[in-house]
Amino acid sequence: MWLIGPFVVLYLFVYAAPIGYSVVQSMFSRRNVTSLGFGGIQTVFVGFGNYAAVLTDPEFWASMGRIALLGFVQVPIMLALAVALALLIDSKVGRGSRVFRLVFFLPYAVPGVIAGILWSFLYGPTLSPIVKGFAEFGVSVDFLGRDTVLWAIANIITWTFAGYNMLIALSALQAVPAELYEAARIDGANEWQIAMQIKLPHLRPALVLSGTLSIIGTIQIFTEPQTLAIVSPFITSKYVPTMAALNAAFGANNFGLAAATSVVIAVIAGILSVVYYRITSVKA
Repeated sequence: MWLIGPFVVLYLFVYAAPIGYSVVQSMFSRRNVTSLGFGGIQTVFVGFGNYAAVLTDPEFWASMGRIALLGFVQVPIMLALAVALALLIDSKVGRGSRVFRLVFFLPYAVPGVIAGILWSFLYGPTLSPIVKGFAEFGVSVDFLGRDTVLWAIANIITWTFAGYNMLIALSALQAVPAELYEAARIDGANEWQIAMQIKLPHLRPALVLSGTLSIIGTIQIFTEPQTLAIVSPFITSKYVPTMAALNAAFGANNFGLAAATSVVIAVIAGILSVVYYRITSVKA
């Protein structure tokens, strides 16, 4: 009991208490208490009024739609890339595995704001060598346009987190008994057959974990769109749900609405992650 005491205290203070305070805060709102507006702004109890405002806000659901589209396309691509990198490093074909492991993981070590600023230069039409390279072939690209900025964000997320998920997959591969590989080679299996018939089945639990974390992370995405908002006029203050919560708190000075938005985001993330985990863990 004494050994887990410090953890319990920190958990309650850092995690549970802020969540409880957010739930309480979401029940209140700052508004004029008189019809003429001369009574000043006071904090009043509104019950589930903030939640009703969030759930009936079309801009909030539009932002959730962008997140759903982003997750539906980006997460499978990122996980497939992570698995491919893990298989390459784990195989005997990949030389210098330690170096490649560090190189692939390095983007995850870059702070999100720095990564956003870096990619904003690579996306900018005046400074980007990528845009200029396409222009040499007569192709005009606008990575920050209305229809492309979401995929520009997806590219940053994939670049950042593919290496992180690769390490999870690689850890699962290194836990596979070497006897299975030896038996497969004795039976005449080549490296491709070993990868498909032995390695991939053992990766399913790791992919369940990576997929669950990716779903939660996608719904909570904030840094990348917030950074690119400086260079793209199509990223509004409510482009993603977390930006909507920030705008409600510090733009509209309505901390109750911001808290309700955060709680709704957390509930949606929890439901989706549990559903995904239940479905995929049964198959795994």
